[in-house]
Amino acid sequence: MQRKTFIAGNWKMNTTLDKAVDLAKGLVTSIGSFDNVDMAICPPYIVLSAISEVIKSSNIKLGAQDVHWEKQGAYTGKICCDMLKSVGVEYIIIGHSEQRTYFHETDDTVNKKVTAALDNDLLPIICIGETLEERNSGKMQSVVETQTRGAFSDITKDNALKCTIAYEPVWAIGTGVTATPQQANEAHIFVRQII
Repeated sequence: MQRKTFIAGNWKMNTTLDKAVDLAKGLVTSIGSFDNVDMAICPPYIVLSAISEVIKSSNIKLGAQDVHWEKQGAYTGKICCDMLKSVGVEYIIIGHSEQRTYFHETDDTVNKKVTAALDNDLLPIICIGETLEERNSGKMQSVVETQTRGAFSDITKDNALKCTIAYEPVWAIGTGVTATPQQANEAHIFVRQII
């Protein structure tokens, strides 16, 4: 099966409304229109609605940086699938290393979020990856396998095919160390063997 290239940009906690709109307009202008690559941008929640308007006539899709698995309720600071869909979100980043590290995201909560996204016709971008300590101690494969199996627990094959897996070696984020194409490819091959 031929895989289509997918590029997603996570804006993290950056940009104000005006800067986000300008950035999105610049992307629409500079990228143009093509069909051989899928693209998404994942800006902060507060600019999703405005960005949705900017990119609506382009091939760029809108993504969110996280989601809560519940439909609604007393979850201060969280956002649900219906809220995201109401502003045009199609993709959701789930299990990002920063969520796992700073906010104690677990394989179980990743799975709940993946399930909620799929139940609401949203496309998960599931992040997996190991720390430098885990890589150096030979645990890369076990960590990646545990995270992958956890994310896909009780997910049907048809639904699994709707997901994107983003291998992000945590040891290469903001450290100045870059994963080589060979290292990334090795992780990709391993993940494909798991699923």
